[in-house]
Amino acid sequence: MPRWQTTHRLVQQLSRLVGSLLAAAVALISCTSCTPASMSEARTKANGIQKTSHQRSPNHHQRVQKTSLTISAAASLQDALTALEPLFQQAHPGIEIVYNWGGSGTLQRQIEQGAPADIFFPASQVQMQALARKNLLHRPLRKASSQAILGNQLVLIAPKNSPLTNFEQLSQASAEQLAVGEFRSVPAGQYAKATLTALELLPQLTPELIFFSNVRGVLAAVESGHVEAGLVYKTDAELSDRVKIVAIAPPSSHPPIQYPIAILQRSPSPDAAQTYIDFLSTPPAQTVFQQFGFITGVEPSEADPHHR
Repeated sequence: MPRWQTTHRLVQQLSRLVGSLLAAAVALISCTSCTPASMSEARTKANGIQKTSHQRSPNHHQRVQKTSLTISAAASLQDALTALEPLFQQAHPGIEIVYNWGGSGTLQRQIEQGAPADIFFPASQVQMQALARKNLLHRPLRKASSQAILGNQLVLIAPKNSPLTNFEQLSQASAEQLAVGEFRSVPAGQYAKATLTALELLPQLTPELIFFSNVRGVLAAVESGHVEAGLVYKTDAELSDRVKIVAIAPPSSHPPIQYPIAILQRSPSPDAAQTYIDFLSTPPAQTVFQQFGFITGVEPSEADPHHR
């Protein structure tokens, strides 16, 4: 068909559309004294023209509603849980995860003071049991076997060029400034205190202790060379290429390092929270935890506060 004929047809179609719109507009304007029925008819005509000109899919205004979960998790879990997030989102696109990282004791106090959270994932049974005694935990929707429980090890670290080779050398006169987590509120600090006590090093080293509010602060202090050594989890030490593991604390020198997990009583989405906990128990998630140095396969009955 010649170009001029095509153009002519387009002009005709446009003219008819404009004419229809003008007619509808005139009908609406002239209805200032019309009956409600006539006004409704005019609106119907105008709407019909607009719908014909601008068809929209039935789902145009529909959006996927996501459930948001806030997880208060120990700082030592940050890298592993961050690495797991894409896997979880792929399996459960309707659940959005928001993390609140910190020392387990700090997170416990936040929850006790009413901070919004759906899941508590600390690095110690102490903080979990404290919330359980205050009835702040939601009893699991299914048996405890659906909960993911991890383990870890406490290690002595030092800068790469440090001459330290064991715990005993910390008692030598040349030893200065040992970084640890706060004894009262940080699980890594509590494990450190137990270990130094068991090795009969605490009285001599007390003047040299530098305290931090979480285990990542201890790691950073050793990495920077501001302290001679520090006590951290093995998983944290393996993340850094600026420190070396001097020695692993004897397992008998401190309580077992376990990471319990539970849904909080005030969670508005316990079903979604249980879905997240179940995901952490799946083989792909457990493999990622192992890659970051965590110990998996810890029996939930050993750590679940509801079983004590």
